[in-house]
Amino acid sequence: MKFKSFLLLIIFFIAACGPEEDDAGMEITLPVSVQDIKPGPIQEFIQSTASVKAVKQAVLNSEVEGLYRLQKNPQTGKLFAPGDAAAKDQLIIVLENPEHENQVKIESQKLNLDISRREYDKQKSLYDKGGVTLRELINAERTFVEAKYTYENALLQLAKLKFTAPFDGIIVNLPYYTPGGEVPAGQVMAEIMDSKTLYAEVNFPAKEIIRIKPGQKVLVMEHSVSGDTLTGWIKDTSPAIDPVSRSFKASVLIDNKDLKFLPGMFVQLETITASRDSAIVIPKEIILSKRRGKTVYVVQKGAAFARVISTGLENDKFVEVIEGLKVEERLVIKGFETLRHKSKVKIVK
Repeated sequence: MKFKSFLLLIIFFIAACGPEEDDAGMEITLPVSVQDIKPGPIQEFIQSTASVKAVKQAVLNSEVEGLYRLQKNPQTGKLFAPGDAAAKDQLIIVLENPEHENQVKIESQKLNLDISRREYDKQKSLYDKGGVTLRELINAERTFVEAKYTYENALLQLAKLKFTAPFDGIIVNLPYYTPGGEVPAGQVMAEIMDSKTLYAEVNFPAKEIIRIKPGQKVLVMEHSVSGDTLTGWIKDTSPAIDPVSRSFKASVLIDNKDLKFLPGMFVQLETITASRDSAIVIPKEIILSKRRGKTVYVVQKGAAFARVISTGLENDKFVEVIEGLKVEERLVIKGFETLRHKSKVKIVK
């Protein structure tokens, strides 16, 4: 009787404990995604923002009044319009002012210059032969020089009636005036920009002053121009730190030869301070902070193994791994959040 009671007690114990031990022995297989570790480049940079401007820009203003004559663009066969390209010295607008032209007396000034030049040449020839004194030669030279200045000034006065492009560029502003109507002095006639090279003035935190140097490469992006990144470089830096903002200024020049970016755009700049051409580079987001240090997981024979890593260069998306990983190992990039050392895993796409 006692033996039966003891046997029933053993059976009851096994029945009560058996399933719990089986459950404890079971291990869940976790789904993960992996990527093979391969060498790649990485850049460390400082992010900033700024508005870009055209390096070359000019506003053409009227200095005298005149009747408005907009010229034809030889490239389009139509009158010049905003957005048209203009070559250096290309005539865009003419103001007609006969009174101004008469006051300049360009033909008279040109004739006077020619006469004074001939007289100077004559006096110089006579002086070499001893026919005139040095004073007479100097007086002839002074008269010639004064006539030259007077003629050149007359040309400048006439040029005030003509508006030409000071450099190769795009007409970005062309105010409307009635054809043949009188335009007073002091009016904006046209605005021209050459935006093949852009300029930005950037503020950097004071702590970065030893890392920002002239010549450093800068990557430039604008959210509305998707997929296009321009290249620029630091032109110069200010040696002074603003005591209020605790920042310093740097000038950036940007190559915009394809005119993808427009002056006035607000851009994001990444000033590269260090780079590696070939390194083990992993996504920054997969690194876990644990007591042993920065940790990631690799997969070997169906299990995930924790690796404590040492890092080098980094940016907002990627990190260089100096120690802890090897090329061709399979790195867990998805599903790493719930892993433990030696967790069983199943690789999924």
